[in-house]
Amino acid sequence: MANDVALFDSPVFQEDVQQIVQEPLPWEAYRGQNVLVTGASGMIPLYIVGVLLAANDEHGLGMHISGMVRNVAKAERRLSGALARTDFTLVDGDVAEPMEFDQKFNTVFHGASPARPVLHNGSPVTTLKANTLGTINLLDSLVAAGGGSFVLLSSSEVYGSVSGVDLIQEDSVGALQHFAPRASYSEGKRIAETALAAYSAEFSIRPLTIRFGHIYGPGMALDDGRVQADFLADVVRGRDIKMMSAGAPTRTYTYVADAVLGLFYAHLIGSDSVYNVADPQGNVSIRQLAQKFASARPERGLKLAFANEADSGAYSPVASLGLASDRIQSLGWAAKTNLESGVSRAIRSFEQGPLI
Repeated sequence: MANDVALFDSPVFQEDVQQIVQEPLPWEAYRGQNVLVTGASGMIPLYIVGVLLAANDEHGLGMHISGMVRNVAKAERRLSGALARTDFTLVDGDVAEPMEFDQKFNTVFHGASPARPVLHNGSPVTTLKANTLGTINLLDSLVAAGGGSFVLLSSSEVYGSVSGVDLIQEDSVGALQHFAPRASYSEGKRIAETALAAYSAEFSIRPLTIRFGHIYGPGMALDDGRVQADFLADVVRGRDIKMMSAGAPTRTYTYVADAVLGLFYAHLIGSDSVYNVADPQGNVSIRQLAQKFASARPERGLKLAFANEADSGAYSPVASLGLASDRIQSLGWAAKTNLESGVSRAIRSFEQGPLI
């Protein structure tokens, strides 16, 4: 059964990117630029590609966008509607390998990194290399091109375990179990952030790190392995939402288009080098998220199905560990898609297809 969707051709995706480019941001800053987006077939990077192409259409910016991927066949399916455009080029390459480009890039959006937890455990070296060597290789290329802007797609996982707070600020520091296989992702992102800071200090690089919370929406693969994708798969396939626990832990869930809008707010009008991007209204428990998915299509009569029946009545919320969004909100950003609407849009992207 298909686990993915041809995202670029999804009506929901096109509606989302059109809404983003209507924001009153200084899109002119991208005029005439050559832009590189790595990991371009991933959910967030693909939205970045879509927004930049839509900005070209809306504002006539004359940008050229290159999307770098390791799996060309997958990218061609996900990005199919972009392939015929003259302002987009698909680049076959692995950021973990030293690279030479045929052109110089003004801006790099670095999103190439295995994101699924199963990949971190199953191939931690690949994850580590993409985040560490990949970042350094790209920064070297940008330095060789004379400098420019580097946007690192980072994660709330860089904070580690932060105690004594409800919402994590950008200057928070927590503990990480740095030698576990799963740490290849969290520590890899930390090293990537350090590399960007070092290159900014020594070379003509404008640094920007975006730390995302838990992102959901069109573009999630149904076999991703994270709870939001598991719940989406259950609804798409018409089965009750499977709960492996009582679902008490809380997370900050942000609709992908809102997350990408936050990235562009930070890049186009922000002056800080690090921003959390998270929807404060999406700070809910896993159980509450499951209920949102179950109720998104009431005609299907889906319920929560607990692996341990005792968990069905044993619901005790724990303290929130979501991301604080004060810094990005101070720029004027606000999430536009509430959890109910975002969940419905994610489901609709699969209902409308095309599935791959």
